[in-house]
Amino acid sequence: MLFVPVSFVVALLLVLLFAALVRRNDEIRANRPFLALIALCAVQSVLVGLRWGYGLSEVRFILPIAAGLLPPLVYASFRTLIHDDHPRGGLSALAYLAPPLVILLLILTIPWLIDAALIVLYVSYAFAVLSLGRTGPDALDEARFEGALPTFRALQIAALALCASALFDFIVLLDFEWTKGANVAAMVSSANVLGLLLLGLAATVAGRNQPEAEGKVAPEPPPAPASAEDRDVLARIDSLMLTQSLFRDENLNLSRLARRAGIPARRISGAINRLTGLNVSQYVNDHRIREACRLLQETDHAVTAVMFEAGFQTKSNFNREFRRVTGVSPMAWRERSARV
Repeated sequence: MLFVPVSFVVALLLVLLFAALVRRNDEIRANRPFLALIALCAVQSVLVGLRWGYGLSEVRFILPIAAGLLPPLVYASFRTLIHDDHPRGGLSALAYLAPPLVILLLILTIPWLIDAALIVLYVSYAFAVLSLGRTGPDALDEARFEGALPTFRALQIAALALCASALFDFIVLLDFEWTKGANVAAMVSSANVLGLLLLGLAATVAGRNQPEAEGKVAPEPPPAPASAEDRDVLARIDSLMLTQSLFRDENLNLSRLARRAGIPARRISGAINRLTGLNVSQYVNDHRIREACRLLQETDHAVTAVMFEAGFQTKSNFNREFRRVTGVSPMAWRERSARV
């Protein structure tokens, strides 16, 4: 009977995720980092299957290099969801390539340090990824408001997957010390593929919430958090929402809102946070829910049609946000408003 390692099945699932993201032809350019991340996860999953499923020992020289490339690629992918006024160009690319180059150097010189180096690398980048979202969903100002929260959750899952990989690498080190590696094959084939699958899923969720490409954003001056200024900023944003119905834009994100308002993104985020107690995604969704409530009360449109017209793209997000704002489902709200 033909033996198929679990890691090969995971690689197939990752290829399917890759294909699903590629089908969004209008966003392939924006999704390149996430596509590269999913592809690397698939390749590494195949390498794990060849090494520990079929005992192909030659792969042991390639696996650490692929493993060293994974954390910086995770960081680089989620970094694209944050606007950068001062891109570093070639220097940044060199920084992302440094970890796998260091691993290659260790393979050639001090191979017994590779596992320890990978553990430090994975934990360090896990904290670096978490730092990208340290202020919550608003930190991901290039992600669509529609998917800001799922994207933020995907970032957390990616960091967790990196930590889990580091933990299992440490357990493998202990297994080599205690049992001479008797349990390594089983641990690696189960733990690594789970981490790679989690990273692939997180990359898919985040990649789907990349907006369509738009012009560059002007550099932001330092924010001046004065209460009177906060009120002026919020009044300007409220006016844009009411007069231009910006909330209907499915690609709306914090950077795009800043461009339309002519106000720095951090100033918008700070004003909304301080005056409403909401993040910008929740603030925009509040406008969308108010519009949905109006449509449910004044028209006989189907709930799905109302969802799209109000600016939502997924039923799960629409229902969740509708309950957050009104406390009931869209159908229950329509029935209740009809009795009033």
